[in-house]
Amino acid sequence: MADVVLKNIRKSFGSVDIIKGVDLEINDGEFTVFVGPSGCGKSTLLRMIAGLEDISSGDMIIGDKVVNALPPKDRSVAMVFQSYAIFPHMTVRENIGFGLTIAKTPKAEKDLKVQEAARILQMEHLLDRRPSQLSGGQRQRVAIGRAITRKPEVFLFDEPLSNLDAALRMDMRMEIGKLHHQLGATMIYVTHDQVEAMTLADKIVVLKDGEVMQAGAPMDLYHHPKNLFVAGFLGAPSMNFAVVNVEKIEGDQITVKNDAIAETTVHVQGRSFTVGTKATLGLRPQYLSIADERDSCMMGTIVLTERLGSETILNIKLSDGSTMIAAIADDQIFKIGQSVGLTFDADRAHLFDELPSASDAAH
Repeated sequence: MADVVLKNIRKSFGSVDIIKGVDLEINDGEFTVFVGPSGCGKSTLLRMIAGLEDISSGDMIIGDKVVNALPPKDRSVAMVFQSYAIFPHMTVRENIGFGLTIAKTPKAEKDLKVQEAARILQMEHLLDRRPSQLSGGQRQRVAIGRAITRKPEVFLFDEPLSNLDAALRMDMRMEIGKLHHQLGATMIYVTHDQVEAMTLADKIVVLKDGEVMQAGAPMDLYHHPKNLFVAGFLGAPSMNFAVVNVEKIEGDQITVKNDAIAETTVHVQGRSFTVGTKATLGLRPQYLSIADERDSCMMGTIVLTERLGSETILNIKLSDGSTMIAAIADDQIFKIGQSVGLTFDADRAHLFDELPSASDAAH
């Protein structure tokens, strides 16, 4: 297996910059997920690692080798695409072994590698079937099996589960997690689904407009987002943002309020604020609680409820007309039009020294 290192990687189409100087280290055996909205450059970056897209500038290093000029077949990578890319006229056995057939691998060695891949993916009983006899999840496992037989140093996955229904996505997510544990391989995975990112990754790389917004362990990004974009992108429902006034500063204790949120003090590190200026208070829906009016820090009216069984999502209109989303983890019944008070744990609140844009608000 191998490390993957990107040094100031750039990609341009004419005068349009798609990837804007990405620096990134992916450790040997690490499961790294590129995540971000459509058009952020995550698939382009993956294709550059694979050698399917040229690099405009910078260095791409796999293992100890700069691979900028190497064709895909010489990079010791294997890619699994969103579409299954398997041959309908071939059996599962023939599809898994296709790359070995092209490489003129001796039959005995090829059969052994195909059997081993089928064993890892629990597909031995499917080897003589054709793709038309398989489910979507089984077809994707065939594509993964073909990648396994190549014994690459790096596995690349480009949104491999997006064509599957919700139940199959969950099953295949577990299969890919197990596969990483079994192989101990370096894996790079592209998705727009934050659930896949949070559950599979050792490291998440959040991309926006061709730039890395933040990279790190999933829960580090969840609990310590560097900016509003990362804070709003990770977590479901998305983090609530409220523009507040900075009222008082005592060391790393920042007191804020606005017309709908009563004065509250938030512990902040790594950011500077000035009394009298505005900041953005970030509150995750899961950390909001229903409270009596005397104990609440904000009051509002329920305008929408979503009952999900384990929790209820409330869309609450505050007194200043803004909206707050709360995820309440009990089976209490709420009614549209009901007046409720909200409170939150200040230790779990975030304060940002930037104001939300329209795109941040959309998350």
